[in-house]
Amino acid sequence: MQGWFRDTTGGLPVTFWYLWAGTLINRLGSFVLVFLAIYLTQERGFSAAQAGLVLGLWGVGGAVGTTAGGTLSDRWGRRPTLLTAHLGAATMMLALGFARELWAVALGALLLGMFAEAARPAFGAMVIDVVPEKDRLKAFSLNYWAVNLGFASAAILAGLAAEAGFLLLFVVDATTTVITALIIFVKVGETRRGPVVGNGHKGAGAPVGALRTILRDRVFLGFVTLNLFAALVFLQHISMLPIAMGDAGLSPTTYGSVIALNGVLIVVGQLFVPRLIRGRSRSHVLALASVAMGVGFGLTAFADTAWFYGLTVLIWTVGEMLNSPSNATLVAELSPAELRGRYQGVFSLSWQGAAAIAPVLGGLVREQAGDAQLWLGCAVIGGLMALAHLISGPARERRAAILRATGSAVPVVATQPPAPQAAEAAATAPVEPATADARA
Repeated sequence: MQGWFRDTTGGLPVTFWYLWAGTLINRLGSFVLVFLAIYLTQERGFSAAQAGLVLGLWGVGGAVGTTAGGTLSDRWGRRPTLLTAHLGAATMMLALGFARELWAVALGALLLGMFAEAARPAFGAMVIDVVPEKDRLKAFSLNYWAVNLGFASAAILAGLAAEAGFLLLFVVDATTTVITALIIFVKVGETRRGPVVGNGHKGAGAPVGALRTILRDRVFLGFVTLNLFAALVFLQHISMLPIAMGDAGLSPTTYGSVIALNGVLIVVGQLFVPRLIRGRSRSHVLALASVAMGVGFGLTAFADTAWFYGLTVLIWTVGEMLNSPSNATLVAELSPAELRGRYQGVFSLSWQGAAAIAPVLGGLVREQAGDAQLWLGCAVIGGLMALAHLISGPARERRAAILRATGSAVPVVATQPPAPQAAEAAATAPVEPATADARA
């Protein structure tokens, strides 16, 4: 056990542990998003469609926030971006708790999503900055463990707090967000490298044509697209699942206990996952994760009791556990050093796009086709994603290998077929300046 503990937690820089502690504290109070659908339908009296709209606006705000957060973390710095995002999120959390009219709730959700998700790319870039490549799988797994330890505790505590009054959810969430900001302000310094001035670079450290580079990086954008579909399935657990369980006659406290199984399983098992998947094909791991998530959400179509819903949660949680650390390390390896914030932002954008689409799409499918069709559709998407990962995986690994070998070289998409003897190198050669930004 001592050897396992050292292998799992040893060798990480102190800055990472301050970030880890902030994550844990923040997630211990992450009450609002878990119970927002229930709050909107049961406390505020909104319809399922209106609740889906509000949750969708959260996602729209998150899409804006991740894009801005990725750009700001590269230009302004990781630390000021994190501080601004956390303080803004705490303020909007309280505003949303006091909002009553639909328009005010919708606006509050939009702005809260924007501030809350602006922190995601800056946090990811900061972890990559301070943790050596050989330890990143370990670091991201530990951070994911902290997220889910907090989530499991929050889901149970929020169910109890909701019985006392939903406003308490917003107050506690805002408080833990401010505490996280204080930890960053006191203990975490800026990790972004100084501005690079030279050929093809701006004085602020952003390569000319950075957005064009990302938009022409077909390998990375293909991976982002796959994650978008995964997120569309996964995010049904905070939009349609609580509504489905409510229709089955189950209470908010029961939903909190059932969804807490997700965090409990991850807390128990996630520390062992890196050792299980280390050295294995990431494409195969991601394909298996997609199948597990598809099966878990698909079985929800047949659930009608708390224990059956709990079983489905445990199944798709296994897929989540395999998916998250593989995703995090792959994004890190596909991100050139000078564009880490932007690449993190674009990847986070897939989550926020799904956060905007998933509740609206899930609500429409559920109302028009039925609850069973919604969950069976999730199973079909999971199977198709598994196949896509197996097909696209080799190209991603070749790109990651080239970037590891060339440091901060920016990838490129070849504009004409290369000579046979140079095919692999040309497919990932440095780009010209004219071709060049997340629960949790």
